[in-house]
Amino acid sequence: MSQLSQAHLPQVKIPATYMRGGTSKGVFFNLTDLPARCQVAGVARDNMLLRVIGSPDPYGKQTDGMGGATSSTSKAVILAKSEVANHDVDYLFGQVAIDRAFVDWSGNCGNLTAAVGSFAINSGLVDPSRIPENGICTVRIWQKNIAKTIIAHVPITSGEVQETGDFELDGVTFPAAEVPVEFIAPVDPSEAMFPTGNIVDELSVPSVGTFKVTMITAGIPTIFLNAEELGYTGTELQEAINNDEVALARFETIRAYGAVKMGLISDISEAAARQHTPKAAFVSVAKDYVTSSNKTVLSADIDLHVRALSMGKLHHAMMGTAAVAIGAAAAIPGTLVNLAAGGGERDAVVFGHPSGTLKVGAQASKIDDAWNVNKAIMSRSARVLMEGWVRIPEDSF
Repeated sequence: MSQLSQAHLPQVKIPATYMRGGTSKGVFFNLTDLPARCQVAGVARDNMLLRVIGSPDPYGKQTDGMGGATSSTSKAVILAKSEVANHDVDYLFGQVAIDRAFVDWSGNCGNLTAAVGSFAINSGLVDPSRIPENGICTVRIWQKNIAKTIIAHVPITSGEVQETGDFELDGVTFPAAEVPVEFIAPVDPSEAMFPTGNIVDELSVPSVGTFKVTMITAGIPTIFLNAEELGYTGTELQEAINNDEVALARFETIRAYGAVKMGLISDISEAAARQHTPKAAFVSVAKDYVTSSNKTVLSADIDLHVRALSMGKLHHAMMGTAAVAIGAAAAIPGTLVNLAAGGGERDAVVFGHPSGTLKVGAQASKIDDAWNVNKAIMSRSARVLMEGWVRIPEDSF
């Protein structure tokens, strides 16, 4: 054997499934299929996922991995039979950075949640007695990143997950089966939905400005701003923001100072290591606009506009967890989201995003002067794209 071949170890095969969930894509793993040292949190697991996805990539393309070079396609999911009572599956989500060697475990991916149910069923993680021959399988998901319960209602036909259907989701090209997803108690009564105690704050950002903000922790920690205060109409598409490096830097600075005010970090320097949370988003009143697919949406068909950034870029549609935050904030009178939607009490809103529209509902109540959200619900879809094994060099993790 040559010295060269001795120095380079072969590739290893790891069982995996490539899935679309909502407007995101990710590589799904069953925990027990991972190499032993990757079945626990740590450097080995992170390095494995980085190599699978193709990061860090200084070219920003993730050509040598499964990632799609966007925040919504640079994701990994690890599932296991749940260790929590009255739950079927434990769901762990990793947001993989594209150009850095970093996996962010600080939040959830609401879009991929729609795929968790079907993967769990197909992988034997759901008790067969709970799967109907025909009908809906209610998959009880424990979201480990944020310690919350999520319920996915997965359609079943002839004992198998039904993925095809006529449900259309803006941001996804082809129709599929509808999967309603319920985010149960996205904010525990013991937690502060509004970390500062206010539904609207003034956020001072040195060298940038002072802005009205609603900072909320429902779904995922999110900082909502008014589009007009930022100099935007609220109908912007990706290229208007993502091609403007000055704008992106400004949003990241706002996000960092907002994270400190929300108590998520103690100093703005820590924001770089926490890119997945909080999210920054801006809202405006309903206006006619043209989507990224050239579809005209009339103001009469929506309640408001919302644009959100993920991992430093404007999202092409809307993150599922941010949609939960939108629904929760819309249900609470006086928030910037609620005011943009017209104010008053609301149990659901339809908002415009770059790819189209989305409806999200939320049940909010006020107890002892504190707001609480019982649940938020939206419909997504999911589909297996490929299943088999991913291969990575044995010495890469």
